[in-house]
Amino acid sequence: MIYLDYSATTPVEESVLNSYIETTKKIIGNPNSLHKLGVDAKRLIDRATSQIATILGVKPNEIIYTSGASEANNTAIKGICLKYQNRGKHIITTPLEHSSIIEPLNYLKELGFEIEYVNLTPSGKVDLKDLEKKLREDTILVTIASISSELGIIQPVNEIGKIVKKYPKAFFHSDITQSMGKEKIDLTNVDLASFSAQKFYGMKGIGALIKKENIVIEPLIHGGKSTTKDRSGTPATPLIVSTAKALRLAYENIEEKENKVRKLNDYLREELTKENITINSPIDAIPNILNISIENIKPETMLHALEEKEIYISTKTACSTSNASLAVLALTKDTTKASHSLRISISYKTTKEELDIFIKELIHARNELNKLYVKKD
Repeated sequence: MIYLDYSATTPVEESVLNSYIETTKKIIGNPNSLHKLGVDAKRLIDRATSQIATILGVKPNEIIYTSGASEANNTAIKGICLKYQNRGKHIITTPLEHSSIIEPLNYLKELGFEIEYVNLTPSGKVDLKDLEKKLREDTILVTIASISSELGIIQPVNEIGKIVKKYPKAFFHSDITQSMGKEKIDLTNVDLASFSAQKFYGMKGIGALIKKENIVIEPLIHGGKSTTKDRSGTPATPLIVSTAKALRLAYENIEEKENKVRKLNDYLREELTKENITINSPIDAIPNILNISIENIKPETMLHALEEKEIYISTKTACSTSNASLAVLALTKDTTKASHSLRISISYKTTKEELDIFIKELIHARNELNKLYVKKD
């Protein structure tokens, strides 16, 4: 099997899984309980939370555990807008965002909020001058992902945050899911940030929202004590503990991992270009993600052709509800590229040998499928 869909989800590290299993077996108390078993569970959660906070450069009380990035995104967006709607109803975002950003914004639009899209540079980065121009006194939220999940475009999060801070009524939220474990990210100028453990070799079903301590939000879930008043429900001790373990491992030797992935990306770009494959991801995108387009062949058809060879890639983000890639369309302004895009996402675990096999099978599938289309014509 050759797995090239790491941006959708990563396999769980064995030591992380062992941490989850051990905690599940040994720490059976509810962290909200006052007896010794509950106190032991809470102590373990507090230790894990402190470790996560240290790695991300935030305070432990600024971490809200969720079921994943989608819940974290919804909590941030709805939580801010419903709490502070008396200040204004203007929201700024980009067309590159994940569906768990776009859909909550569409919901808020039905409630009377105004959604405005900031212009992008030719390389897909936020046009900072246009952002300044679009910010208004009634702007309540700016939500822009640190890295586009489909194209790998890296946004200047710190610069965006500095601009938003000029407007004290506005908050800056960033979905940092694709940054986690791939690059070091500075959250100094970010008010809220979302992520999911499954993107850095952690367990599925656990994520978090970083919310700076001076910010109040309207919770999505009410009822029941938890680690914070902003998200009710019994804290999932094994998931929290294993997330701290996964994050520690992800940031070990991160520069070395980045260098390896960059070399693999360079090689993949070079070889695909030789085969006249269109590459959509900008050259300065994060190397873990490479978006391509193959004209005349439906992405799903190519995906299943490769699947027969036990090679796994993606047509677009796994959670996308659109037939074409809205992100590719926004960047390229080309409907053909957008409706024929494929996402290859690699890891430091990927090998050059795996990429060689993938390239060979991709080209073979393209040629064979093109013959079929010619026969049909």
